[in-house]
Amino acid sequence: MSDSKRDALIAAARKAAAGAYAPYSNFHVGAALLLADGSVVTGANVENASYGLALCAETVAVAKILSTVGRGKLEAVAVTGGAPGAPGEGPTVTPCGRCRQVLNEIAQLGGSDPVIWCDGADGVLELRLSALLPHAFGPANLD
Repeated sequence: MSDSKRDALIAAARKAAAGAYAPYSNFHVGAALLLADGSVVTGANVENASYGLALCAETVAVAKILSTVGRGKLEAVAVTGGAPGAPGEGPTVTPCGRCRQVLNEIAQLGGSDPVIWCDGADGVLELRLSALLPHAFGPANLD
């Protein structure tokens, strides 16, 4: 995938982070998911006073896709985070374990192994989802 597509997706994730609701951690995370049809769906983290009920940015974006867009092939994901107004200026952010599983679900539905771009001050870490979640459990395991 081209650098320009990567940069545009990271920019969309950074913009999404501005919409985070993170009054407890003060750590804003944004995610941007690119589907094969060229559409980009974003999400931001949403915290809750009952911490276990918080939603990660990637989970919000996947929920938007499955509830509105459909089940298109997931091609790429960009994730960034940091202080309010400064996404990508801190440590590199990777999807948490739960989000890796949520991303795997939609990837398996579309038969893809998307590239994951993890944004941070030290640059962009590029991995495939299969490298982040080897031996993943998903829809195919239930057939």
